[in-house]
Amino acid sequence: MKLKQYVVDAFTDSVFKGNPAAVCVLPEWLPDTLMQDIAKENNLSETAFTVKNGEEYELRWFTPGGEIDLCGHATLGTAYVLMSFYEPNCSRISFQTKSGRLVVKKVNDLYEMDMPAYSLTRVPVTDEMEQTIGFRPLEAWMGRDLVCVMENEQQVIQASPDDENLKELDGLLLQLTAKGTDYDCVTRTLGHCHVVPLWAQKLQKSDLIAFQASKRSGVLYCHMDNDRVILAGKAALYSKAEIYVPE
Repeated sequence: MKLKQYVVDAFTDSVFKGNPAAVCVLPEWLPDTLMQDIAKENNLSETAFTVKNGEEYELRWFTPGGEIDLCGHATLGTAYVLMSFYEPNCSRISFQTKSGRLVVKKVNDLYEMDMPAYSLTRVPVTDEMEQTIGFRPLEAWMGRDLVCVMENEQQVIQASPDDENLKELDGLLLQLTAKGTDYDCVTRTLGHCHVVPLWAQKLQKSDLIAFQASKRSGVLYCHMDNDRVILAGKAALYSKAEIYVPE
């Protein structure tokens, strides 16, 4: 069986920047074990799988370690692929996901995603967090992921979390963030549905520009709307290929 797969760099207009995600457009759903094997083989942070169902698309996301309930950059990448190659006259795609309906709109060269915001609860800063990150956080918050607010953006950029210690921390993922100088906030890893609600409250503003402080970088245009986060960004196609999987 041959399947079409695309790799898209999200939240950037240039390849080799932003957040890469693989996107598989399927005629029908594959077994979960096969989708998991494809995600492992890709070895990207996320591989998205989508199947058209009526006027909408069903969408699921897999990391090499398992399925997750929400992923912004892979959603943006999937919308980019569908609007570029499958629905060229469409400027709005509706996805059915484990986190409910997600809508992506194309506005000029930006893809706007309407995502659910995570509720955060403040938790104590621990020595284990400091040992894992290499710097002691000013604050710690828990949603699906652990969000650590650092003293400044340089700590976010310079942090080199210890992978073994990371497994012992609560939360699915670790998000590092700090107030920015050129941007409203800077963040490491991919948790803007956690980070934007936090900074919207701290800065008392609903529109924020967030900088993805990874080696690849990336810029997100964010809007807080009650319990929803609107994330917008650009996308660039890195590859289009066929993958061969067992029948």
